[in-house]
Amino acid sequence: MDHGVETIGLVLHPRKPVGESITTIVRWAEAAGQPVLALDQDRDRVPPEVEVVSDDEFRRRVAGVVSLGGDGTMLGAMRLVADRPVPVLGVNHGNLGFLVEVTPSGLEAALARLADGDFTVEQHGCLVAETSGPDELSTGYGFNDVVLARLGRTGAVSIDLAVNDLRYGYYKCDAVVLATPNGSTAYNYAAGGPILSPSAACTVIAPVAPMAGIGRAVVLGAGDVVSLTVAEDSAPVAVDVDGTAAGELKPGDVLTARMRVDAAEVVRLDASAHAGRSRVKLSLLDLPLRRDQLLELIPAELRQEAAELNARRSGAEGPLG
Repeated sequence: MDHGVETIGLVLHPRKPVGESITTIVRWAEAAGQPVLALDQDRDRVPPEVEVVSDDEFRRRVAGVVSLGGDGTMLGAMRLVADRPVPVLGVNHGNLGFLVEVTPSGLEAALARLADGDFTVEQHGCLVAETSGPDELSTGYGFNDVVLARLGRTGAVSIDLAVNDLRYGYYKCDAVVLATPNGSTAYNYAAGGPILSPSAACTVIAPVAPMAGIGRAVVLGAGDVVSLTVAEDSAPVAVDVDGTAAGELKPGDVLTARMRVDAAEVVRLDASAHAGRSRVKLSLLDLPLRRDQLLELIPAELRQEAAELNARRSGAEGPLG
């Protein structure tokens, strides 16, 4: 999103109030002479200055996207333009926010930096999932994970695993999670799978509550093609992509997945600061950090203020305090 960008696209959280951010973006775009597009589903939430178009036209015309929401909205924006990746900036109107970097209060300054070309682009890979059954997936791109889970509360998922057309065993469990490195801190982590470095070109497969068959997480290379075949004794299987329902599989159906390493371009204004905030959030997931390591994550100015406050308190208490 530099001087050469002609059209900005907006992707909005379906429920959160994001009107002030839309106003900021439209005002900035008008000053720069750049049109703004939104999706048809958001027609009633954008001002008349924003052109409303179909998903296909949006993908064809945008040269950059601003996602207004949380990580789920950001993932949706990345999936939307995965066939023609363009820079995506995330503005955090959500909660935790591993992917999104900019706060609504910092949006105006962020847009100024975009106009000056003062940013970097972080490449993100995704899992490209396809099925051989009669029902096609509503989306085939999983930037976090692709999950095969049992429908309902009875029975178990029974799935045969093949990698590059070689059979490796089977799963009998509540669900099977295929995760990217960035998605390894989500469902995969909750299932006991490993946390992968975002720079690793690989995929992890983790069973959830395994009862038989493969019981541990398996890490595969980016070039490996995973095939998961629903066995005859399996309960009906639901497919979720990045937490969104994407279809159902029956016995005999096959889901194949492969990693695509260049599927999205995420705008980073301060990669090191974003990485620091992500470390804080990961520490909330019980990542083992010592007290001194946690202190390193606190901005220097806040540490200095805390030290000065403690010094004043110590002086006020005196030697007998």
